[in-house]
Amino acid sequence: MELETRTPAQVAETYFRSWVAGDFTTLRSVLADDATFRGPLGTADDADSCLTGLRGMRAILRDVVVLKRFADGPDVLTWFELHTTVAPPAPTANWMHVEDGRITAIRVTFDPRALLAAP
Repeated sequence: MELETRTPAQVAETYFRSWVAGDFTTLRSVLADDATFRGPLGTADDADSCLTGLRGMRAILRDVVVLKRFADGPDVLTWFELHTTVAPPAPTANWMHVEDGRITAIRVTFDPRALLAAP
């Protein structure tokens, strides 16, 4: 399926599935070149910087358990549990904006204290 014909929810599914699998080629394909990221552990202002941050989190990522996904036009909100190797699961909200089959903005919120306290 061409990226431009995927629904925003399908793009979000590809993003999470690729991240958990460590498939950064596919993950990069759903990020717009100027994609931005804002979250409690960092920021990024282009797709390559987003990938750098996602690779870093992937090093401790065990799983992403999606509890609910809401799509509203080009916007997708995914509520999930972030399972890592260093901290208890963290309830997490991820909002992304999709244009022409690619993610242009990602905003994430969760309580990072357990991750930051990990050895």
